[in-house]
Amino acid sequence: MLELVTGGSGSGKSAYAESRICEWNRQDPKPLFYIATMYPYGEETEKKIERHRMLRKGKGFETLEWYTGLKLHLEEGSLQGSDVLLECMSNLVANEMYMESGAGCHADQAILEGIRELNQQCSNLVIVTNEIFSDGCSYDADTIRYIRLLGTLNIWLAEKASLVTEVVYGIPIRQKGDAG
Repeated sequence: MLELVTGGSGSGKSAYAESRICEWNRQDPKPLFYIATMYPYGEETEKKIERHRMLRKGKGFETLEWYTGLKLHLEEGSLQGSDVLLECMSNLVANEMYMESGAGCHADQAILEGIRELNQQCSNLVIVTNEIFSDGCSYDADTIRYIRLLGTLNIWLAEKASLVTEVVYGIPIRQKGDAG
């Protein structure tokens, strides 16, 4: 099962995504992984990473800090049959586009191949992403390129996902599928 969880910054999407993957895991226990994509590049991100660690504490997650090269990390089938929460696509896209270890102009291909492989290996996968294009702001060309790539990947993920949930003010709103 693949569920895509989207929403604005601070909307509660992380807490919702964790609750979903933990709920599935309680029903059918298996290894539980959290793929962290936020690179700790300063005090603000380090605080956010620590807050997310506290949210996950005691829930049974093994955290994997994979900032780029998702497919390369998965080559040995290390997550076969597991439940996985990937957080989040916006960080993964930025990392692949801009980090030295990233795929650069091939970011879209690297991410798509990585997500396909991840989805094939997992029993259940929840992917967190961010709502984009709704702020009405003007951006420079490089930021527009990033936003377009994230938007394209979000569309692709939504097509593949059995469930798509938007979280608004902590309230999950089903956009696709039936959680049953």
